[in-house]
Amino acid sequence: MQRRQFLRAAGAGLATAAIAKPAIAQSMPELKWRLTSSFPKSLDTLYGTSEVFAKAVAEATDNKFQIQVFAGGEIVPGLQALDAASNATVEMCHTASYYYFGKDPTFAFGTAIPFGLNQRMMDAWMFVGGGLELLNEFYKKFNVIGFPTGNTGAQMGGWFRKEINSLDDLKGLKMRIGGFAGRVMTKLQVVPQQLAGGDIYPALEKGTLDAVEWVGPYDDEKLGLYKVAPYYYYPGWWEGGPMLHNLINLAKWNELPKSYQSIVQSACHVANTWMMAKYDASNPAALKRLVAAGAKLHPFSPAIMEASFKAANEVYAETVAVNADFKKVYESFLAFRNDQYLWWQVAEYTFDTFMIRARRG
Repeated sequence: MQRRQFLRAAGAGLATAAIAKPAIAQSMPELKWRLTSSFPKSLDTLYGTSEVFAKAVAEATDNKFQIQVFAGGEIVPGLQALDAASNATVEMCHTASYYYFGKDPTFAFGTAIPFGLNQRMMDAWMFVGGGLELLNEFYKKFNVIGFPTGNTGAQMGGWFRKEINSLDDLKGLKMRIGGFAGRVMTKLQVVPQQLAGGDIYPALEKGTLDAVEWVGPYDDEKLGLYKVAPYYYYPGWWEGGPMLHNLINLAKWNELPKSYQSIVQSACHVANTWMMAKYDASNPAALKRLVAAGAKLHPFSPAIMEASFKAANEVYAETVAVNADFKKVYESFLAFRNDQYLWWQVAEYTFDTFMIRARRG
């Protein structure tokens, strides 16, 4: 009798286990969100990161949470992505936080500031060093919450119609460059312009611009910038590790079940890793092709680098004096940067420098 009772009880337990999984799955709501990207589909890594993210969310929820991705310009222009998420025209956007520098310079920290952190340091500051908490405290004022979703790594210094041998060569140049870098360039007598990716080539071709900074070899090749401005400079000291974010309407985020919030954050991590890996894998071959096609590769001179660094620090001092939000984030960022480069010069820099020499040998 005891054996039959045990078997009946065990059978009931197995039946419960069999229906538990679909019951849990059925409790997950079906949601359809829209994500507007700041980037055109032709930039398959910047735009494609949003598709990687959306696919990860869908797969983790058995397609119950679907996020449709729209390229810049399909719903709103690329530089209005934040506004669309903030006012709930869409639930979220994928963008570069520093595009909104004009609203408040504190936005720059979400992407990059001149002479800031490299890609790994940005991840460390955001995820462990308190950066993300500081930024989300700030983003809340604009009705969004942000999560890191991609990085390009250190960028190039851009394409110029003429050689830039001295500071005098920069004077009066109309250059596509925004945010803090634009303010720094103003001190060097450059005239900064902010344009979305899809508008860059036509402006350079027509002569509306004299120089353009975009990303790096893989994306720059796609835009064809080398055809009209052959001098390719490095490094992009204004973007040592520029990070992108998914910015989500705060009310929509708070409405999500906790399980969906966790899935969204995990999917952001997946996309964050994929973008950097894609650029690292793609840039070397693209650089070779650009040089073969006639791009003239040059480093910025030490004099230009030193003058730019001095100008950047002047801009920071001016901004800290008048903006409390900026000051709060900058103090955290600066302390973290100083410690990171103390460590970096010991192992990372020494190893990389040796391997670069060894490759040449």
